[in-house]
Amino acid sequence: MRPLYRTCAIAIVMFASIALAQNTPTAGPYKVLKTAKVGGAGGFDYVFADSAGRRLYVPRSGPTGRITVFDLDSLVPVGEIPNATGHGVAVDPDVNHGFLTSKPIVMFDSKTLATIKTIDVQGNPDGILFDPYNERVYDLSHVAPNVTVIDAKDGSIVGTIDLGGMPEQAVTDRKGHLYIDIEDKDKIAVVDAKTLSVTGSYDVAGKGGTCAGLAMDIKNRILFATCRNPKTMVVLNADDGNILTVLPIGTGTDGAVFNANTMEAFSSHSDGTLTVVKENSPTSFVVEQTVQTMPSGKTLSLDAKTNRIFVIAAEFGAPPATPPPGWPPGRPLRGEMITDSFSILAVGK
Repeated sequence: MRPLYRTCAIAIVMFASIALAQNTPTAGPYKVLKTAKVGGAGGFDYVFADSAGRRLYVPRSGPTGRITVFDLDSLVPVGEIPNATGHGVAVDPDVNHGFLTSKPIVMFDSKTLATIKTIDVQGNPDGILFDPYNERVYDLSHVAPNVTVIDAKDGSIVGTIDLGGMPEQAVTDRKGHLYIDIEDKDKIAVVDAKTLSVTGSYDVAGKGGTCAGLAMDIKNRILFATCRNPKTMVVLNADDGNILTVLPIGTGTDGAVFNANTMEAFSSHSDGTLTVVKENSPTSFVVEQTVQTMPSGKTLSLDAKTNRIFVIAAEFGAPPATPPPGWPPGRPLRGEMITDSFSILAVGK
């Protein structure tokens, strides 16, 4: 083998080893404490843990669209909100109002699970955020308007925001600023919650692409953007966008959370792993552990009371040979969901 070829071969092996290491479970304090195989028909996207109300909300799509609701401590079913097909849920604990990113948006009573009303919106509701700063709900859409802002107290529409791209996840500093990752622009938009205007953007291109998860350490003003291509967690300063470090994660991230109690950021992935990043200081971050969860478990939610992470997943059959019409380019193919395989995983120490 000539020296140049040998060098290239060594480089290929090294990159392959790094990629494998990113997805290989490692030892650490976290493990799957409980798996509740709750079953039920319908697709799934986001999961939401209401720490105050002690409930877990899982929207299910399809002909029997509904929000399935579980006790957050036991994972025992406690009820459903029928006739509701959407992606994500947010709850205002002060007024016990919940919202589903459906079209129209379903507003419900988080105590009784009764539907209060529906709210007509434009766009294609997907992600969602409740901001306690001014008790508003932010409905995120991949098409214009990118953000519809709703008053959580009465369900009225306050306004809309044009982000110039496709938002995935939003976080709040609870002081009047929102940060929203723009999946197709490799940027993080900075939004003024008072004026509902974009005041800046942070570019992560080259460090992280197709960012689909975003978490925040509010106290130290650190953002954690989890990206799919390359598979990285980009850690940056929330005030100026300065990138502090870039860390490897698993394949197919679709969500991130930060636990201020443990100073750890988490990224969930469709490859069945959960990356745990430890913030040792506002300038020092390391991958603490890669936890084996379950393939398709790409979204997560944090219960800040118990420090547990909740991941949802299901088993799927063999993928089709060719993509179905309208299948997003680059997204891995998967087969039909295996009946009653839908599961909720509780991860903790």
